[in-house]
Amino acid sequence: MSLSKSENRQRIKYRIRKSVSGTASNPRLTVFRSNKEIYAQIVDDVTGVTLLSASSRDKELSKAKGTKVEIAAQVGEAIAKKAVEAGLSSIVFDRSGYLYHGRVKSLAEGARKGGLNF
Repeated sequence: MSLSKSENRQRIKYRIRKSVSGTASNPRLTVFRSNKEIYAQIVDDVTGVTLLSASSRDKELSKAKGTKVEIAAQVGEAIAKKAVEAGLSSIVFDRSGYLYHGRVKSLAEGARKGGLNF
């Protein structure tokens, strides 16, 4: 029996999370992609706390015009700006089982452009 698309993504996500973990000094940037929106969080896995978050539904980004890929890049820049203001410069990127392509890649490149290293 074949797996559904979401079950397959969950398996990939668990495989990635076995090796990718965030600490207070080097937190994890995780991505969630829905059909319309994209969300990013910076998480400290040791304490289990979300340090920062940004999404395409945020007040300043919800009025943004452009394609979903362009908006994802803006979300990446926004999370990077928040992280740099909080004193974080180095993170670990967690693509959450999504292919590193399209909106996920655009978000990562936007975060790098904003000053995050990973």
